[in-house]
Amino acid sequence: MSNNVLFAGSPWSAFSGPNLGYVMEQYDLFLQNPAEVEPELAALFQQFGSPFVEGSEAVVTEGAANVQSGNIKKIFAAVQLADAIRSYGHLAADIYPLKDRKLDSSRIELSTYDLTDADLAAMPASLFFNNAPASVINGKQAVDYLRSIYTGKIAYEYDHVADGERQWIQEQIESGAIKRNLTTEEKKVLLDRLTRVEDFEKFIHKTFVGQKRFSIEGLDTLVVLLDEIVKAADEKKMNYMQIGMAHRGRLNVLTHVVNKPYDMMFADFAHVPNDYFFPKDGSLEISKGWTGDVKYHMGATHTKKSGLKVKLAYNPSHLEVVSPVITGSTRAAQEDTTKPGRPVHDPSKALAVLVHGDAAFAGEGIVQEVFNYANTTGFTTGGSIHIISNNMIGFTTEHYDSRSTKYSSDVAKGYGIPVIHVNADDTEAVVQVARLAFQYREIFGKDILIDLIGYRRFGHNETDDPTVTNPLTYQIVTKHPTVRAIYGQQLVQEGVVTEDQVKKLDDDVYAEMQKSYDHVKEVGAEKGHFEIEMPEAVKNEYPEVETGLAKEDIQQINDDLLAWPESFNPQNKLAKILKKRVEALETDKIDWGHAETLAFGAILRDGNPIRITGQDAERGTFSQRHLVLHDKDNGQEYTPLHHITDAKASFAVHNSPLTETGIVGFEYGYNLENDKALTIWEGQFGDFANMAQVMFDNFISSARSKWGQKSGLVLLLPNAMEGQGPEHSSARIERYLQLSAENNWIVANVSNAGNYFHLLRRQAKMLGTEAMRPLVITSPKSLLRHPLAAASLEQLANGKFEEVIEQPGLGTNAKKVERIILASGKVTIDLADRVQNGEGYDNLHIVRVEQLYPFPTQKLSDIIAKYPNAKEIVWVQEEPRNQGPWKYALEYLLELADGKKVRYVGRPEMSSTSEGDMDSHKIAQAKVIDEALAK
Repeated sequence: MSNNVLFAGSPWSAFSGPNLGYVMEQYDLFLQNPAEVEPELAALFQQFGSPFVEGSEAVVTEGAANVQSGNIKKIFAAVQLADAIRSYGHLAADIYPLKDRKLDSSRIELSTYDLTDADLAAMPASLFFNNAPASVINGKQAVDYLRSIYTGKIAYEYDHVADGERQWIQEQIESGAIKRNLTTEEKKVLLDRLTRVEDFEKFIHKTFVGQKRFSIEGLDTLVVLLDEIVKAADEKKMNYMQIGMAHRGRLNVLTHVVNKPYDMMFADFAHVPNDYFFPKDGSLEISKGWTGDVKYHMGATHTKKSGLKVKLAYNPSHLEVVSPVITGSTRAAQEDTTKPGRPVHDPSKALAVLVHGDAAFAGEGIVQEVFNYANTTGFTTGGSIHIISNNMIGFTTEHYDSRSTKYSSDVAKGYGIPVIHVNADDTEAVVQVARLAFQYREIFGKDILIDLIGYRRFGHNETDDPTVTNPLTYQIVTKHPTVRAIYGQQLVQEGVVTEDQVKKLDDDVYAEMQKSYDHVKEVGAEKGHFEIEMPEAVKNEYPEVETGLAKEDIQQINDDLLAWPESFNPQNKLAKILKKRVEALETDKIDWGHAETLAFGAILRDGNPIRITGQDAERGTFSQRHLVLHDKDNGQEYTPLHHITDAKASFAVHNSPLTETGIVGFEYGYNLENDKALTIWEGQFGDFANMAQVMFDNFISSARSKWGQKSGLVLLLPNAMEGQGPEHSSARIERYLQLSAENNWIVANVSNAGNYFHLLRRQAKMLGTEAMRPLVITSPKSLLRHPLAAASLEQLANGKFEEVIEQPGLGTNAKKVERIILASGKVTIDLADRVQNGEGYDNLHIVRVEQLYPFPTQKLSDIIAKYPNAKEIVWVQEEPRNQGPWKYALEYLLELADGKKVRYVGRPEMSSTSEGDMDSHKIAQAKVIDEALAK
């Protein structure tokens, strides 16, 4: 017996009179010695408990008189059969439009359980249902009814979900609540919708021969499915519905769900600027970059008259990576961040709908990452609706080479997510499951998955011939009617429409599209093409902004941070460490974590909300931050930044799951939706970001130029050679520098806590402006508490972010300087520690390059010009020669050198990022410093 919730009642309703007495006697025996009771009956007692039901002795249920004590095995077998239909009916269900998959009904056959129709007819329907449908009287009818709802065009997998959820789902299915009796008008609307979906693809296929569109054909009802979810969201007065999907079917969804007009879509194919065809009512929003992207990666936002915004996200070809972006964006849309304290989270404001490909859903690990964080405190959205747009193939790869599970959806079951399979050729079944999924999400606040099973009418794209690799499948596909034809014929048979009306609708819709395209050609011929220019605000570096703060305001923030309630008792050692921050302002020993928290307090006073996440963000990987304090006696949490005087915005910090790709994508999406929020992701170590490389490549570094999407996301990537081995040393800063172009972001390697304070403040002040851009910071480890990296109160109050910093005590006698050392980050402190006050080093000057991109060429040029006798410019770095900033900086250095020698000092080229043990590290590091400073 499974643990499935089988019945609202129990099998004891099948017994009455002497038979019930016998069962009661056996139950008494079971309580004393279970081994003496027949195994089948013992199993029933274990599952359903006592047969003693109040008043049951006086009740003789119809049909029960025929059930004798010797037929206990029959009752048990009937229970097993009902269980099997609910659990395994999906294996025999009619969910494959092409009928090319072998169905398995072996687990739900009467013969498997040694039952006959007569056996079942002798049992009451109440054995199978608590509230049986009126037409279902006996066991035979009950089993037939269960078969009809569990092996039809919709199939269910819900054994694995929590008890209360199972009961609710079962009740919805078996009570008939899932069914919707559509009106004649609703059926006509569906036929119109399917006609438009199909004709859109047919028109493009005929008019723009050979152009890729990744058509929806074979899964046309995806539009119907999304339509129903939009309607449900509208009825619930949601503000946002955010859709993430790959490219298959995207153009159709953009057109028919997001309401991008036909002429705009056809303009994209005809290479006519679609700006000429924007709806005049302002209901459609589309952003564009200056380099652009292929049409099936683009997104849009449609605002309905009700105010609901339906947004389809921009997305690269890396199929599943949009899912965390959408969930992050949805979380931002659900939160009110305008007040101090925690953001107010209301999942009813917005919904995430994630459309997956079948091969990608099973194959891409990001799917598992999204499921894993879906119910965590900092990353939940109150449930996403997942849809597998299942065309039963991956490019040319069949399912048996694509995954090790029966269904592509099986990964979801490991997270307790209900799975609904539905035949994409049954339009009205698709309508039903859409509503069920939405209701489940509303009631339980959890993810749910719809596996929309269809096929792919053409190849992976329209230039691909699928008969080369999948000949048998496409013999079936070419003969298979479209869903529009199937539904049209259904409505003809129902008397809703006539065949002539079905044909006229098809002709009229196609003619409408032809008219739109003719208009596109006319406008294109008249107005021609134009190029999108990079915005002026992007062409320029960040402007000078005021980032200082009055000393008394800094003091007030510091006091607020240390004024926890009298009843709150932090850990003794931590309390002492934090209390030292009182003295730090007076002694100019403001360390990294202290400066950061003061910056956060100042930013909250300015009105920018803050959200910071990472695997150890609350405390800090190196125990440097302590944004959330814990009472040592009762574990109660206290967040000082929720109590800043005059704060005007919320503060949130969350320790994240051990997930880089998913969480970076989430935070990027959050910042896209709330562009005034200082959104920060911190890697536990900088090179952990390797796992999120796709997010940096395809979204964060390039989204502005491709799609016109602005982001101000901040990345904190701990970086420095500290003898901790290859995986805990380099943040791979060379990768970010290689991606740097067109002022797409700022890359900084800061050596001073005060400079970090002003860098954060500058970033916050640019949020929400046309000039905003991401910020990549290779943050320190040992420098977190290094005296030479500490800040002064004066620096915080009256300083600013310095792109370059000259080493104090050096370069005072300009004529003697023959070597100018340029370096960045922690190695500059190693150099500073060696030269101390500069005595004995008149021959050289050290300049810290705090901002690597955009490279501060002019500022460095001005400094170099002060030293007329300089013979060489030396770039010093910790990283191996083939890594780090050297190769990026070299071109700039040669330009700055003006005939001077340009030389590299650092580790030699290495395949690894660093040495593997502390002793080797110390030797290598000392060699770098010695060579840089050699007389």
